[in-house]
Amino acid sequence: MIDACFLGPYAQNDTLLEKLVVEFLRDHVYWRRNFHPEDPLAIGTSAAYHPDYLAFEARMRRELHLLSAQLKKSVPFHSPRYIGHMASDLLLPGLAAQILTLPYNPNNVTEDTAPVTVELEVKVGLQLARMLGYVDDPARPDCAFGHLTSGGTVANYQALRLALAQKAFPVALRAAGVPELALPEDDHAAFNLHPQHATALLEQWQHWLAQAAPAERRQWQARVQAARIEQLGLVAFFAAHPALKVPKVLAPITAHYSWSKGCKLLGLGRNQLELLPERGMRIDVDALEATLERCQRERQPVLLAVAVLGTTEYGTVDPVDAVVDARQRFAERGLGFAVHVDAAWGGYLATLFRNEDGSLRARADVARGFRAFPSAGVHAAVAAIAQTDSVTVDPHKLGYLPYGSGAFICRDHRVMALLPEAADYVFHGDTAQDYMTRYRSLGQYIPEGSKSGAAVAAVYVTHQVLPLDHAHFGLLPAQTIRAAEAFDARARHFASEVAGVAQALVPFSPDSNLVCLALNPAGNRSVAAANAFVRRLHDELRIDPHQPVQNKQFFGSVTTLRPEALGEADTRRILDALGLDMATLDEDGAGKLLILRHTLMNPYLLDEDNGVSYIDLYFDHLASRVRTLLAAGN
Repeated sequence: MIDACFLGPYAQNDTLLEKLVVEFLRDHVYWRRNFHPEDPLAIGTSAAYHPDYLAFEARMRRELHLLSAQLKKSVPFHSPRYIGHMASDLLLPGLAAQILTLPYNPNNVTEDTAPVTVELEVKVGLQLARMLGYVDDPARPDCAFGHLTSGGTVANYQALRLALAQKAFPVALRAAGVPELALPEDDHAAFNLHPQHATALLEQWQHWLAQAAPAERRQWQARVQAARIEQLGLVAFFAAHPALKVPKVLAPITAHYSWSKGCKLLGLGRNQLELLPERGMRIDVDALEATLERCQRERQPVLLAVAVLGTTEYGTVDPVDAVVDARQRFAERGLGFAVHVDAAWGGYLATLFRNEDGSLRARADVARGFRAFPSAGVHAAVAAIAQTDSVTVDPHKLGYLPYGSGAFICRDHRVMALLPEAADYVFHGDTAQDYMTRYRSLGQYIPEGSKSGAAVAAVYVTHQVLPLDHAHFGLLPAQTIRAAEAFDARARHFASEVAGVAQALVPFSPDSNLVCLALNPAGNRSVAAANAFVRRLHDELRIDPHQPVQNKQFFGSVTTLRPEALGEADTRRILDALGLDMATLDEDGAGKLLILRHTLMNPYLLDEDNGVSYIDLYFDHLASRVRTLLAAGN
């Protein structure tokens, strides 16, 4: 089945893609011709023979040929020889659907400009919700909601925006003096509700409004709106509520830099982002507990706690279950906050954990066919996603879809009622009660205005062709997990192969399909010298726009191990295993160890049909380059 999914490393499925593109381009042409065939031809049949027409065509062809030639310098993401960043070949259903939809140019802000793809986007949200364990039945009041974004960064912004709206809304209800609602006793209690309790209070408010006469309803809506944080802004809101502090965002130190950007954009400020230490490159639960204890003691609100499902640098999985448990315990003590899972990288791994009916698979069932995956911690983390409040997923990463398709999903769509933005020229009428009808005015709820409906079509069609469960889409990440396990085993063999000239170490056993490798020339004690050596290796593994890509045997990436992220115990363990002196960490002012990073998402890394292991080929190449570089250095 996988062989039909991609254009392929050698473009073996070119005929299939060409047939699809030509078929649906012709279909689009017929649609245009049959829209109003009685209209006159705006472009005459003789236009193609006019000198200006021919000159324009010649210029266009020249520029396209130049572009095509330049693009040959692109990164060969399609090849099993590419094991660098989070990119690989594209799934044919998504590629064909996006090409098919582009000439229609839908703008997914409202059904007025995208009557088809807006509805598909809402359905994509439900597809992803089901994959993550959220309720995906629109008939249920607690159904999830999701939408696409340009990438995980914007999805993380949406998580912050929604969490702040939900956290501050009960305070606005108190400030407006809404009668007959069971409001918290003071601002501090109102600002620190469990998100589910805040949602229940929002529902009570909406029900109360619905019973009011129209004039009274408008009056109370205006009063509450005037007291909301979105209306006042952060400065005026906290000035009006001096007992409250600006809330903190808690995230692991390995969290993506978008969280820093998001705190700045939202006006919270970078100081409100508190990065928690890690243990084994996974969030330190004891540190989280201690931080929450301090926040409660100091009456410091927490907006959001972030857990990462597949860190960008190491592919490790945070204990989502422990974060959820901590939230529950502290909410009962009066410190409620939202929990968000940043699964931009690892989100689609959840397909391995889903039965075809959407239920969670037992760990033993998931583990069949793997050596060690999933660990008990990884299985528990994925299972706990269903209890979180929102998730970021990137279809353009492990979804194998074109760039420009991230996704945000929240567990309970009712909180989205806090976000609508009015614009009479785009959105018309009152908010619909029906789930699908309401979200056809999608632009009211999302950070973006104009956005591509073609990207939506790519995601939706792919999920229809490959449903998000272990028996369908899950076959793809299963291949990559097997490759990661083979890579991990081969890396350990490689370490013994080069032991005479270099020390090699996998610093952390992989949780997913991303494996790092630390290297140090034998006998070297200096971290700066080890970094210089790895940098030289990486220079041979990185794209060079001044050379033909065919000159490169393999493509890889690098990252760093930082003591502030590792903690002293892990830092000492890794440096000791490599023969490096802790005292040399700051020799070159870097204060960190450079390591090779390998993203193993190409499903053909283990080409069993042809008896080829690109993993073996890579390590043979790496061993050769290590010896050559060290010999040259000596």
